[in-house]
Amino acid sequence: MSHGTWAHRAIMPAVRVLAKTPATPNQVTTARLLTGLAAAAAFAVGTEGWTSAGGVLCLISMLLDRADGQLARLTGRTSAWGHDYDLIADNIATTALFIGIGLGLRDGALGLWAPVLGVLAGASITTIFWVVERIEALTPPGRDAIPGAAGFDPDDLLFVVAPLAWLGWLSPFLIVAAIGAPLFLIPTAIYWRKLRRRD
Repeated sequence: MSHGTWAHRAIMPAVRVLAKTPATPNQVTTARLLTGLAAAAAFAVGTEGWTSAGGVLCLISMLLDRADGQLARLTGRTSAWGHDYDLIADNIATTALFIGIGLGLRDGALGLWAPVLGVLAGASITTIFWVVERIEALTPPGRDAIPGAAGFDPDDLLFVVAPLAWLGWLSPFLIVAAIGAPLFLIPTAIYWRKLRRRD
């Protein structure tokens, strides 16, 4: 993941302020995880008000996800455990997010297919994260495992969840995610396999 994306730049002023406090990167990661789980729970309720609240919590969680690593690098408190904890928190929060969205849409047009799509999308994206980490371990330092473009990382797509929630467009988003994530996983896994053979 690149550290110079628009999201990283946007959160940097707040990180500089945070660096002057006793807050640690792992505490920020914990806040990211808790807000992510809270967003999933809010989405799971399924009402308009809770869905809007879920969008706010999701946006906060995504920004905190960018802040923890920035804070660690700025204060020189990077660690292997912090990196692993960040990945665990990301995987849990992302999986829960899609499951929550699916549960919240169960009374809509998708019916009971919505939770199934939520689980499929969440599991696929979490697996993608895991494969990308394996790819990063085989990628030379200074290079991104999955390069972004125009100042965006691939996982910056999750920032669209908040505005789509506010607009009431989570159903088509869930369908696209449930189809797109497994399809993206296939070439990602193939690329990882090629790197393993080359290594």
